[in-house]
Amino acid sequence: VQLQASGGGLVPAGGSLTLSCELPHSTLAEHTIAWYKQPPGKRRDHLAVIAGTGRTNYADAVKGRFTISRDNARRMVYLQMNSLKPEDTAVYYCNVDTGVGPGLRWGQGTQVTVSS
Repeated sequence: VQLQASGGGLVPAGGSLTLSCELPHSTLAEHTIAWYKQPPGKRRDHLAVIAGTGRTNYADAVKGRFTISRDNARRMVYLQMNSLKPEDTAVYYCNVDTGVGPGLRWGQGTQVTVSS
């Protein structure tokens, strides 16, 4: 099982984008899901997380700009990204967050490119 991210694209600095992550099984509605970003040539970093209860947490770099949400009825998790910066350029992934790392094999991420 893999989670597939979608919704990336090219956006100017200051713009907004919403990424989507489809949960292939209804049982995943109970799981904590995280968004990760991997800039070119760098490691994949944890960005934002949402528990099955809806509780959220964010990396300092995106607090106040990004919002993670979920719709368990639709089996979707979203990442609303506002005030985008060139340094947000990366491939974005979603995955189950076990608390000690990703829980599933990595799916195909979605490319976000922010132009200056």
